[in-house]
Amino acid sequence: MPSKEEVLEWISENPTLTSKRDIAKAFGIKGAARIDLKRLLKELEAEGHLQKRKKTYRDPDRLPPVSVLQVSGPGADGELFARPLEWHGEGEAPAILLILRASDPALGAGDRILARLTEVKGEDHAYEGRLIRRIGTNPRRVLGLFRKTTEGGRILPIDKGDGKEWIVLAEGINGARDGELVEAQQTGPKGRLGLPRAKVVERLGDPSAPKAVSLIAIHQHGIPDDFPDDVIAGADAAKPAPLGAREDMRDMPLVTIDPADARDHDDACWAHADDDPRNEGGHVIWVAIADVAHYVTPGSALDREARKRGNSSYFPDRVVPMLPDRLSGDLCSLHEGVPRPCVAVRMQIDAKGQKIGHRFVRGMMRSIASLNYAEVQEARDGAPNERCAPLMHEVIDPLYAAYEALTKARAARQPLDLDLPERKVELTPEGKVASVMFRERFDAHKLIEEFMILANVAAAETLIAAKSPLLFRVHEEPNPEKLDALRETANAAGFTLAKGQVLKTQHLNALLNAAAGTEDAELINLSTLRSMTQAYYSPSNFGHFGLALQSYAHFTSPIRRYADLIVHRALITAHGWGDDGLSPEGIETLENTASHISETERRSMLAERDTTDRYLASYLSERVGNEFTGRISGIARFGVFVKLDETGADGLVPMRSLGREYFRFDPEENTLRGTETGLTIGLGMRVTVRLTEAAPVTGGIALEILDIEGKARPTGSGRGGRGGPVRRKESRAKKKAAKTKRKVSRNRR
Repeated sequence: MPSKEEVLEWISENPTLTSKRDIAKAFGIKGAARIDLKRLLKELEAEGHLQKRKKTYRDPDRLPPVSVLQVSGPGADGELFARPLEWHGEGEAPAILLILRASDPALGAGDRILARLTEVKGEDHAYEGRLIRRIGTNPRRVLGLFRKTTEGGRILPIDKGDGKEWIVLAEGINGARDGELVEAQQTGPKGRLGLPRAKVVERLGDPSAPKAVSLIAIHQHGIPDDFPDDVIAGADAAKPAPLGAREDMRDMPLVTIDPADARDHDDACWAHADDDPRNEGGHVIWVAIADVAHYVTPGSALDREARKRGNSSYFPDRVVPMLPDRLSGDLCSLHEGVPRPCVAVRMQIDAKGQKIGHRFVRGMMRSIASLNYAEVQEARDGAPNERCAPLMHEVIDPLYAAYEALTKARAARQPLDLDLPERKVELTPEGKVASVMFRERFDAHKLIEEFMILANVAAAETLIAAKSPLLFRVHEEPNPEKLDALRETANAAGFTLAKGQVLKTQHLNALLNAAAGTEDAELINLSTLRSMTQAYYSPSNFGHFGLALQSYAHFTSPIRRYADLIVHRALITAHGWGDDGLSPEGIETLENTASHISETERRSMLAERDTTDRYLASYLSERVGNEFTGRISGIARFGVFVKLDETGADGLVPMRSLGREYFRFDPEENTLRGTETGLTIGLGMRVTVRLTEAAPVTGGIALEILDIEGKARPTGSGRGGRGGPVRRKESRAKKKAAKTKRKVSRNRR
């Protein structure tokens, strides 16, 4: 017989193989010895080490990474401890040591706080907690420049809408220096007469320093990053959802698969072979999504603020969430080993990946593992780590089997297949750029993507069948002018995009496939992307061109997108699950909501792009004078844009640095042509450039071209003058013939 410690270790390492039969098989226990094993498991259950659910034994529930705690007071050594208010284990709640910063407020016994937890081993406490904020308090924060005064200091907010200065008393300076960018927190009561008072909680240093970049973008673009008091109060008052009439899915081996640095988990999945004999070779896919609608009800303060924000905004060093931490990082997040309410869809697909049926349920789930893309892919490739190894047979292999079927349906549907790697900015703890790299894209990413697309389609189809109002995700086909520009670019690179037919994604994919593996692949991918229209939300269904789908809605990310919350409410109403579905007012304002959240999405994209540009400029600022290779990515009257190979950063070559001749801009051909040397500069050309300027404050990068397509750039004599030689007006036919000749010449080169 194994010892109790050995049984507990097995269960911890093999969370999906925890039935008495699995345990007996693992330790080679047979016959009458099974009675002794049963007694041992009963003893472990009685001692609080295990919980029995149906026919399996599992570790007691862990605490969520973000939890509400009650401070229990200092220990013998003066260290401050707390206990969780939400605990599902059979044993005594674990001890939590609070790690406080110098700027944190003083805490005493009985205080309720929201804290971020880290599990520790080998200590007399199970977790360490770091304060997010004290429950019941929501001090206003301000970002601004610190100016020293004789009494202490003042803060000049960088937000244009905040005209008031803030007074900082001497004891609240926290070492801030004159001219530094600081984040401060209000100390006095709100609404008092005179200038508000604050204390510095974080010094961000030089306003142009990397650590300040995202904060400045947040304020410049008007992204709300401070939750009002009533919103925080609403989040703090939320309690874990009961099982009630929900379907009990807690024994289903659902897993979350996210980036390694993900802080919230709003989707979980599981798949298995379909046991329906009529669907031979088919699969069943479960996708479970956090039930945000249970906590964010129509018309509440939480709802108004979520609608106002529209979505969460993501930056290299921080997240501005749509919902307060108590919800986004705790009650709504599908953390490992914690029961969480969900809206789930069971989807049947055939052997060719076509969906043949689906149904939605409102349930209670418990994730058996929070995994990341890299470790799941490594497991699939034959190198599972200790977390993935026990999950291979029941979870990971069936997920990939279902995904492989879905790839067949995708190939038949032919959605737009762009190949544009995503940049990732890695920061040091001090906020400086450590490296800029391109994110690896695994099959694990594509697996989750395909599952979520299928679930989104199921949501749209269900609500259309129920004749329910909803918000569609709309992507219209490109307009003729942009298609003509793409066709010109393709022709100049030696490729063809057929004209005179109804455009389908398969035509664009044929172009992308023809360019794949060539020097022009990136150019064709970028040009195709630029020809696309911007996707948006609408209560009217105009289809999704890029995904080649007739009906599409966002359902899978309600923690970070308000559109998904609307779809969840529509599903609740359509199924009669409760009174927290779509309200009459919500239906009436769907058009306005769609327009507003489409705009907030664009706002976040601009802020995120500006932040990345500033970080890249900061990273390159120490390499001014260095040479880089790249490709011409844009042509304008004022100069040439070059995308650098190493970082993906875009820099501008000003017209004045192109040489001592005049360049004519041809908007139809998208080229610049030297009037003296005849040099023609077009999209996609390979260049070597010198970095002449990198401005972290603005994100601007200036370059100088050294050679084009491996040949030194001609400079010209400058005798032609800025206007170039005077020419008679060419006939339209002659201009067209000359343009065709130049294209043929370039293609031959």
